Amino acid sequence: MRVTHRRALATLMALGLGAVVPTAVVQSAERTAAELMDTVMWSREPIGGRFALTDQNGVQRTDADFRGKLMLVYFGFTYCPDVCPTDLQQMGLAVDQLGNVGELVQPIFITVDPERDTPEHLKDYMPLFHQRFIGLSGDAGATKEAARVYQVYYERVERRDLSDYTIDHSAFIYLMDRDGQYRGFFPPGTPADRIVDVIRPLIESARHP
Repeated sequence: MRVTHRRALATLMALGLGAVVPTAVVQSAERTAAELMDTVMWSREPIGGRFALTDQNGVQRTDADFRGKLMLVYFGFTYCPDVCPTDLQQMGLAVDQLGNVGELVQPIFITVDPERDTPEHLKDYMPLFHQRFIGLSGDAGATKEAARVYQVYYERVERRDLSDYTIDHSAFIYLMDRDGQYRGFFPPGTPADRIVDVIRPLIESARHP
């Protein structure tokens, strides 16, 4: 049965996926939003793994660079009007609320819109949320691979007049431990204090094994 565009949008909204409301879908995802949501919600497949991307300073980074720290990993795009900046703000606030031990947490933003989110642009954007934020981008292949290992849904959407585009995308904050292993996710809109409540015990257990 063919799913209509309106019904697909309703599904995205019901699932809590963050995006600007599009007017015309022009690129089909290999897996649907619902399939990937189910995978993440029920941990049906491994989540997390290797990525090789470029940070806002032009430095090549991989997931291995962050061993020894907890990672808060978020996929989005800088032209997102509400969901992304809200979640990034809460990630930054969570790091601040942890005080000195916040140094053991690395907030990471991976763009799903590398065409516009260049390293230069990310260098201006990331400090809006926290000075320690690392923004990562890559070419289409590297972006697709990073999204694949994290079970992230994203899809470019053109406006009808072709004047601009937006990105439909899932909006989870992924929590990875000091060994790079997946520990869980925070849904869109999770407040900073809730993030802190979850990760503080992980930090304490790492400091006092």
